[in-house]
Amino acid sequence: MSITHEYAIPAAAPARLSIVRELRPAFSLVILFTLFTGFLIPEAFTGAMQLAFPYQANGSLIEVNGQVVGSAIIGQNFTSAKYFSPRPSALMGTDSKGNSIATPYDASESGASNLGPASASLLQSVQQRVAAYHKAYGPGPVPADAVTASGSGIDPDISLANALRQAPAIAAVRKLPVDTVTGLINQIAHHAFLGIIGTDHVNVLKLNLALDALPAS
Repeated sequence: MSITHEYAIPAAAPARLSIVRELRPAFSLVILFTLFTGFLIPEAFTGAMQLAFPYQANGSLIEVNGQVVGSAIIGQNFTSAKYFSPRPSALMGTDSKGNSIATPYDASESGASNLGPASASLLQSVQQRVAAYHKAYGPGPVPADAVTASGSGIDPDISLANALRQAPAIAAVRKLPVDTVTGLINQIAHHAFLGIIGTDHVNVLKLNLALDALPAS
């Protein structure tokens, strides 16, 4: 006589519960890393930088009489003869009719001309800038940064050589001694670290503000 044992076969778990069980760890990790990398770490770094470097953390803003006039790291387009000129900007935008127009030092964008050294358009632009520079500041050598556009289009600095080259013309317009203007340039200029790291340059906005702050002649 044979004895047959019958065992109950467990019912299969619902497919929906199986999917939820598999996805729960993934959703948990997404939420965890979103909170950690999207909120906690940025807030911690922001707070630390506000304490350690408040000026830089808030955009390197420059104020005059309590009013923000610009940022030390974003250039402005000075066109008056009594101010130092910034490096050329090749930024382009569009007008209301969709036509391309020059928008130098538009702080809402950044970019270069992307023209190569063999570009006829680039050569023409440089030649026109050289001619304009000679007209404004007299004959003589022209610093490279005075006739070539910056990579960002909003470069806040010019070379020390460029600033000193512009000094006599600006001193004449303001009726100031040239030594006064060149002394101001050298006072504000940043020099290469150890004479080899970086370049000698001047922040244009700070220089022009310092000019305006000089006593009238």
